[in-house]
Amino acid sequence: MQILLVGVSHRTAPIDIRERLDFSSRGLDQALHELMARRIGREAVVLSTCNRAEIYVACDSAERTKRELGAFISDFHEVPPAALTPHLYDKVDAEAVQHLFRVAAGLDSLVVGEPQILGQVKDAFSVAGDQGAAGPLLTRLFHSSFVVGKRVRAETALAEGAVSVSYAAVSLAKKIFGRLQGRRVLVVGAGEMGKLTAVHLKAQGIEEIVITSRTLAHAEALAAEIPESQPVPWERLSDELARADIVVSATGAPRPILDRARIAEATGAGRRRPLFIIDIALPRDVDPAAGDIAQVFLYNIDDLQAIVQENLSRRSSEVTSANTIVDEEVEKFAAWVRARSAVPTVVALRQRFEAIRQSELQRLEPKLAGLSPDARARVDEITRLLVEKLLIRPTEQLKALPDSDTMTLYADAVTRLFDLNDEEAVHAGRRYRARRGERQAAGHDTEHDGE
Repeated sequence: MQILLVGVSHRTAPIDIRERLDFSSRGLDQALHELMARRIGREAVVLSTCNRAEIYVACDSAERTKRELGAFISDFHEVPPAALTPHLYDKVDAEAVQHLFRVAAGLDSLVVGEPQILGQVKDAFSVAGDQGAAGPLLTRLFHSSFVVGKRVRAETALAEGAVSVSYAAVSLAKKIFGRLQGRRVLVVGAGEMGKLTAVHLKAQGIEEIVITSRTLAHAEALAAEIPESQPVPWERLSDELARADIVVSATGAPRPILDRARIAEATGAGRRRPLFIIDIALPRDVDPAAGDIAQVFLYNIDDLQAIVQENLSRRSSEVTSANTIVDEEVEKFAAWVRARSAVPTVVALRQRFEAIRQSELQRLEPKLAGLSPDARARVDEITRLLVEKLLIRPTEQLKALPDSDTMTLYADAVTRLFDLNDEEAVHAGRRYRARRGERQAAGHDTEHDGE
């Protein structure tokens, strides 16, 4: 089975394409439901953030499934293939694994090292798990990515300092205005991005922060966490626009909530000071045409690239350390995959030895008939342990082979040497996976189950 990734990100697609490919707007569960209904791949996880839309699948044929996923993304978002295909990328097996690990570590983010992405990866896997779309291969893959993210946070300084999109937005505001003290800020949206931005702004000495949301209770809850900030009803949005110096918009609205006419009205009536708007939502909250208004300075998340480059240059040594961690965990995962591919052969070999042991015990039954029950149990235990010891080294060596091609050669050799027909190995592998699934469902540890 192969691991396949198909998607787009800020590296391959402009914002107007990415906002059309936002899976979260209709729900990851809906995307997974339709994906599974088409029987595309055996397992699937959909990851959707403001900077990427990616689908990970476990499949039998990456080449065929790649085409099917491209068609699915086009159909699901109603984006013509001609507009979508130039921006799609695909990665298979080790490249897909490395990519996910880099994503979880924050190495592939718009702002390198930003801490929110690991939580988004976990959320994506959680939805797939709830939908029954994540099987054993992707479960192991994503859990390994969580390990990578945690290690990078614990063992490097990659996530220290200005590493979030919201912080980068504040940094851009400082470049425009210089000192931010005395400015009035309007935060539109009371979600995580709005909260982080408000926290960073407060840290820069801004005293007047106004927060609005379609649900006033949400604005009030956020204002309670930001000292001296003020919640206002959504109906006062236009009034607050007129009073603001800086607007940070980060809602989850499916279409722009601030059109050109509304912003023109807010900047009219003799207003001479500039209005600085940072739209860090995806889909965008602000009509791009508003940037044509003379005193309006409008920036979206793609405009943060310069800050990203500064961030990357300052953190080059930390990036190197983080990449080393990624490479280590990629190799660990590859070793697990190789060991997993050896399981059917190992199980068939053990079953062949066990069948021989049972056959010999039956042949010797007349000679063992006079033994006491305890003695017969001891004979059974001794022969079982002997088989186990004989198989320990071959099993370990087979699972530890360095690559898939060598694994295939050795598995074929073992199958021929011990007359393990392919059908027997397949059935043995199925029985093994069924038992493993039962143990996982029961909550037992399956890392060291002796197989």
